[in-house]
Amino acid sequence: MLILKALLFVGCAISSVVAANRSCKCAPTDPCWPSLGLWSSLNRTVTGRLIKNVQPAAACYPGPYQDDAECDHVDSQWTSQDFQSSTPIGLSYPTESCPVLNLTAGQQPTQNCTLGDQPVYTVNATEASHVSEAIRFAKRHNLRLVIRDTGHDLLRRSTGYGSLQIWIKYLRTGVVFQPTFRPSNRCSKSTWKGSAFQIGGGYTWSDVLDEAARRGVIVVGGGTPSVGCLGGWMQGGGHGPAAHDFGLGADQVLEATVVLANGHVVTANPCQYSDLFFSIRGGGGGTYGVVISTTVKAHPTNTVAAQQLSFAPLNASGMSDFMKAVELVYNAYPDLSDQGFSGYGSWALRSPTPLVYNYNYTLSDDGNANFTTGFTHTIAIFGKSAQEAQAIFSPVASKLASSPLSQSLFFNTTYSSFPTYTAYYTALSGIASPIGSSAALGSRLLDRNALTSPRLGETLQKVVGAPEQYTSVNIVFVGGGQVARDGGDPYSGVNPAWRSNYVHNIVARGWAPGADEATRAAVYRDITDVKVAAMKNLAEGTGAYMNEGDRFDPDYLADFYGSHAKQLTSIKRKYDPGELFYCPTCIGSERWRVEDDGTGRLCRRRA
Repeated sequence: MLILKALLFVGCAISSVVAANRSCKCAPTDPCWPSLGLWSSLNRTVTGRLIKNVQPAAACYPGPYQDDAECDHVDSQWTSQDFQSSTPIGLSYPTESCPVLNLTAGQQPTQNCTLGDQPVYTVNATEASHVSEAIRFAKRHNLRLVIRDTGHDLLRRSTGYGSLQIWIKYLRTGVVFQPTFRPSNRCSKSTWKGSAFQIGGGYTWSDVLDEAARRGVIVVGGGTPSVGCLGGWMQGGGHGPAAHDFGLGADQVLEATVVLANGHVVTANPCQYSDLFFSIRGGGGGTYGVVISTTVKAHPTNTVAAQQLSFAPLNASGMSDFMKAVELVYNAYPDLSDQGFSGYGSWALRSPTPLVYNYNYTLSDDGNANFTTGFTHTIAIFGKSAQEAQAIFSPVASKLASSPLSQSLFFNTTYSSFPTYTAYYTALSGIASPIGSSAALGSRLLDRNALTSPRLGETLQKVVGAPEQYTSVNIVFVGGGQVARDGGDPYSGVNPAWRSNYVHNIVARGWAPGADEATRAAVYRDITDVKVAAMKNLAEGTGAYMNEGDRFDPDYLADFYGSHAKQLTSIKRKYDPGELFYCPTCIGSERWRVEDDGTGRLCRRRA
């Protein structure tokens, strides 16, 4: 495909004049922007792996890349995770700067197709030296540098106007199983005695989980198997279906290979570069260095019992009872977690697509009741039978079955058993969802006090808002258990709020395609000022998960990093004194701003 073809550079190198005023990163319109000859030189240095970026949908627009057949192909693949992640600047959650068009349906472009805030060039790094050379080039020419793996980036930390991108998706040196973990340099402070996997590069969790299944072990990976193993997911904390029982993704890391801001490649573990090890294990990605390899824990597999619960109001008069039932389940989560349950759920007052299905209750001509207002969750417990899981949940089931809830709501509950974690993950959790459209979202980590507060019901009502807002609420019920116990790890940079939380509660709102800036801005304000604010008021002393938080949170340093913010800032200054690495809401970003003068230029904040 045209978007993956590297530039072929010709001509002699022309000196680039680095701007005297280095308060801003050099942009394409500046005299300091590297000449074609310098880009050509970089291309040779990285063995022809430099790419001139083109929007994935550029084939649909007038210009040098217009190609109707290619546009039809892109349109057919647009919602595929694999397609988006295989392109240098494809995103799992695309923006509308250059949307795909369906030419067959008569859609015509109403705007130009530009890069917008996407990187200008990409180094498709396939070895560590490519990463080092890209870092040195960006440093030498004062360029904005961004890091990308698979494109799962809700907060848009791997984009940036006028930037050079390091893409590690195809840097792959193998996934190697160690029956017994062997620390580098015989590090005596590494206490893990179990097995491990060394993940050498830009693999996804689907790659590693397949290896784990063959070995009969469990690794803590993302709920979506197309998430990358090394990037923001892990470095920001990383939750998944096995997290409650074995800990967050960041807490699995036994050691890591990191390319620093000076281009040097180092191994970080408890014995060497231990502060860097601390920072990348939960202190946020893209700001301390480029992680190109990790070694993570592997755990013995186990049987799993799962419960799938869904309910919905039978008619409009049941809305109040529906909200009472939602609150009741939230109230129960802390005790259910302490008894071993964890999982994921979602609910809405009006969803664009059905949330709950009932094939025995006729509401439509086809005999199906497809409820767009509803609640659903899938929760699981390790080492128990389905009967034991049902017995543990029975007190909650009894409350849900009481009148009037049982009369005004439709309920469906099933229990199932799986011989291994892999069987459970494949059947009920590890599903690669299609990509989403642009949306605003925010979140809060909810502890026992918040989940059992008498103010929980009114807070949930504020969070979900009016039905016409089409708000979705996603429940990440993976706290407690080993997540809490790992709070004593001295090398964990994870937000301490994770150690006392039970539910990571996410709220999201979107907008119609082509919505104007005022409409989008109003949605963002509602998320920040109303919905997230309501959750903050309920859970004042906790925080938020940085990978699925509010990108406009004015308190992001406290909310995303908690009491670790000061220590992480010190580590950032030690390893990146020139502030080469930048990403929005990352440690160190508070000293930079994106100009709002229409250029999108990245500049230092004025004192």
